[in-house]
Amino acid sequence: MYRAILPNGQLEAETYEHVENGVELYDEDDEMLAFVPYANLEALLTESAYEREDPDVM
Repeated sequence: MYRAILPNGQLEAETYEHVENGVELYDEDDEMLAFVPYANLEALLTESAYEREDPDVM
């Protein structure tokens, strides 16, 4: 699972593809969810980026 971080929120996608002017986000059925221009994309993270090995570490 991936999360696209945008200025006004987040989109969750199963897969993504880099294209010339941005990223295309797809669900688990390979249906396109959205095209996000690079100018609007703050980050593209895997779900593991939200998991911490030690929850007491900040």
